[in-house]
Amino acid sequence: MVWIAICDDEIKIGAEVECALVEIFDQQKIEYEIDVFFSGEELCRKMESGAHYDLIFLDIQFAEDKLNGVEVGRLIRNAHQNHLVSIVYISWTKKYALDLFDLQPLNFLVKPLARERIEEVIQKYMTIAGLWSKEFTYKKGHDAYKVQTKNIVYIESHGRKLILHLADNKKEEFYGSLKEAYLEQLQKFDFLFIHAAFVVNYDYVAAVKYNQLFLTDYETPLPISPNRRAEIRERYFSIVERRRV
Repeated sequence: MVWIAICDDEIKIGAEVECALVEIFDQQKIEYEIDVFFSGEELCRKMESGAHYDLIFLDIQFAEDKLNGVEVGRLIRNAHQNHLVSIVYISWTKKYALDLFDLQPLNFLVKPLARERIEEVIQKYMTIAGLWSKEFTYKKGHDAYKVQTKNIVYIESHGRKLILHLADNKKEEFYGSLKEAYLEQLQKFDFLFIHAAFVVNYDYVAAVKYNQLFLTDYETPLPISPNRRAEIRERYFSIVERRRV
């Protein structure tokens, strides 16, 4: 069970975060509870009464609240001596970023919130918390198999047949949908859906060119579909930036 608090006095922002969390946790079949607050004082009173949260999305500026998000964070860390809860700050401006350093936030999101950024934050939290499954599962006939996602270099599609290309140069073949494999299991691990026939593990990417992707220790590049080129470049550099944090 993951206990989550969303604290933002903008109803629309709170609703956007809540909807994104519901979809992500439901998809992962992870139990959760979400409480929504509209002021820092309301959140503090709830925690003082004994409420426990694993993850808090916390606005920095409240229109009618005496406490801002930075002060709420200090109360959580210092007064409550809670150094385990992951805090994700939300703001319309980045000017408070340096004030948050000693509060050790999980991340900082700038409004308006992009769904992709929320999902990246959840991925980071779930990885740290050990909730994000790191195995890819597939079936051969009536038998089920699994492989560590870190060992998958890329997946290739030939009609209804999928081929796993693994880091030890072995291959595994099975029947399935490449799109379903990507959306249901691999997207959350920073795989790139570069072509209708190829899904690639970011960790093995050596370079991304205009219409080709080069893999480490592979001489032959893989094609990037014309209609995916802009999306792949954006997603690739988004992963690069996130992993620098």
